[in-house]
Amino acid sequence: MSTRRELVPADHLARLVGTSKPIADIRDEIEKLADSAASVLVTGPSGSGKDVVAQLLHQRGRRAARPYVALNCAAVAPDLLESEMFGHEAGAFTGAVKARPGRFEAAHGGTLFLDEVGDMATAMQAKLLRALETRVVERVGGMLPIAVDVRVIAATSVDLFAAIDRGDFRCDLLYRLDVIRIEMPALADRPEDVPLLIRHFAAALPGQPVRFTAAAEDLLMQQAWPGNVRELKNFVERAQAHFPGEIIGAELLPRLLRGFTPPAPRSATPTPEPIPDAGIDLKRILTDLEAAYITEALTASGGAVAATAKLLGLQRTTLIEKMRRLHIGTAG
Repeated sequence: MSTRRELVPADHLARLVGTSKPIADIRDEIEKLADSAASVLVTGPSGSGKDVVAQLLHQRGRRAARPYVALNCAAVAPDLLESEMFGHEAGAFTGAVKARPGRFEAAHGGTLFLDEVGDMATAMQAKLLRALETRVVERVGGMLPIAVDVRVIAATSVDLFAAIDRGDFRCDLLYRLDVIRIEMPALADRPEDVPLLIRHFAAALPGQPVRFTAAAEDLLMQQAWPGNVRELKNFVERAQAHFPGEIIGAELLPRLLRGFTPPAPRSATPTPEPIPDAGIDLKRILTDLEAAYITEALTASGGAVAATAKLLGLQRTTLIEKMRRLHIGTAG
């Protein structure tokens, strides 16, 4: 590993936890793109870990020794966002008693992470676009242009193309931000990572870490997790608070997990047709039946692999392998 990579100690690096293919692919992308100065747009549902990707892109790249500055565009009042981003001079507005640099200036030489950029007002979008194109900012109430060397990483859980159609987002800004795109999957689309994430979050909490039985982990892998990794982290903290250092079984999950989905009851075993004297090709019958159920479930779920796997009571990776074997869809 080069000296540049060691600017951030290994124990201080952000962690993208998981062994699933989507996460492995994102890790590869981060390693390839970390040194680039190109803008990156990280998309994905809320709570999926987009901020971790932004931190790793900074920490693994040549700008690691320089500032990493984050700004949540949805958390700042629209009339204050320009000042937060570009700074202001003394007297620029009521309460501006002294000059203050903005996030662009603070991130000079490093990385500026603009979270929830899809929630930015359109008037502010035009000013951000100009800063990205010119690499120059002006403080509110100021006249002096300030050159900045900043790599911008933006993130959003909003469908920006739909926002453009509604007139809520500028297409020219999207193309300026979307030079490179990294898409974070929903947690439900990588259920095999749930046990690893649970252990990671539990180990980070004070005291003896809470643990889960294999049956409990299996049920947790089948949950929808609408809040994604953030919801899972909160669940682990709740479990640790209630049962510090204990081993939690499946019977306790309904008490700890809001919106817990119990396992689907097993259906009664169907009565087979009488077997003819000539016998049957059981392997072919089972293969055809399996293919029929998978095809029906795919149709019912609109082609979503994770939802189809849940309907069939399978792990996502198991379903993908079956689809490949049976030549159903792309299984990608």
